[in-house]
Amino acid sequence: MATQAAIVPSADYRKELSSRGGASVARCYQCAACSSVCELAPAGAPFPRRQMLLAQWGLGEQLAADPAVWLCHQCNDCTERCPRDAKPGDVMQSIRSMTVEKLALPKFMGSLVSKARTTWPLLLGGPILFWVLYLAALGRFAHTGEVGPNVGFDHFVPHWMIYSVYFPVTFFVSAVGFSSGMRFWNLLASHSARSGSFLGTLIPIFTEIATHKRFGSCEAAGPRKWGHFLLFWGFVGAAITSAFLIVVLYVPPFQEPIPLPLSHWIKILGNLSAVALVGGGVWLWINWGHYGKRAGASTAFDKFFLYVVLLVIATGCLVETARFLFSPQLASWLYVFHLGVVLCLFVTFPYSKFAHLLYRTLAMIHERMSALDEVTN
Repeated sequence: MATQAAIVPSADYRKELSSRGGASVARCYQCAACSSVCELAPAGAPFPRRQMLLAQWGLGEQLAADPAVWLCHQCNDCTERCPRDAKPGDVMQSIRSMTVEKLALPKFMGSLVSKARTTWPLLLGGPILFWVLYLAALGRFAHTGEVGPNVGFDHFVPHWMIYSVYFPVTFFVSAVGFSSGMRFWNLLASHSARSGSFLGTLIPIFTEIATHKRFGSCEAAGPRKWGHFLLFWGFVGAAITSAFLIVVLYVPPFQEPIPLPLSHWIKILGNLSAVALVGGGVWLWINWGHYGKRAGASTAFDKFFLYVVLLVIATGCLVETARFLFSPQLASWLYVFHLGVVLCLFVTFPYSKFAHLLYRTLAMIHERMSALDEVTN
């Protein structure tokens, strides 16, 4: 006699899902209207009807290993057409936030970010306090008066101090992202077999992500595509700017005096990236308020990442002009605040909405490799 897989419903999972904004799942009566209108769901494995059923049963383990949870872009075509107002798009979003927390390492960091509604003072204040104590311990506040129109912040916070913080943090974030990504990749393997080359599949997937091609299929929340598009390229531009800045600072043939003038091409690229980040963030914020149900519900988990991004850009732009407009002491304190906000953004990367980039990319690669496996078999 063939063995049957045990189904173990979890009341705790259902309760947690409800507290994360997924309480409407209880209204679903499995009519499949959501799956029939979704333009993103593959014909052989339509969603989100099945995921709504799993959520009603509290089957969190199955949902954590289901790539469809991440193939959903919260277009909310399903939510707009649901006859029971079960809000499948919002439920899928809540499931994703719970999956991010489940895969988080260390666990307490995932819990802190997932509860950003109440923990945001700690998440934001902790990194700022760290910089204050670090600078105070080394007596750097005695140099605040040196900052000015012709003197950069490196006289107050030397580059080596910044590297001593952000290099280890970058290593930590990369290690956590790799570890969590591998756990997720192995979970996906338990869902369905796959074949082909990971790297070979990665290239066309990156093209999809770079152009936000799948977002083009969305109707109800179609305008949200441009907010995500600008945020994505804003981050890419900021990363490229940072890389070139390191070259200008330390590679002898290209070294230039710091601070760079506002007319320098690296400054221009950085400012354009900042404009893209601000434009994308503001567009998403307006979209939430203007489109209401069509845009999908937003939780503290969603908003925390967006607000931190906007705060990084706002403080960065303010600091850039503070040397010319404010007293050296005020400009220096603004710089400390900016460094703390940037550190908050970096440390929370693997646990915030930014983690979607990792998990959705892996889910899209798995989807394509699974399709290849079906063809070869």
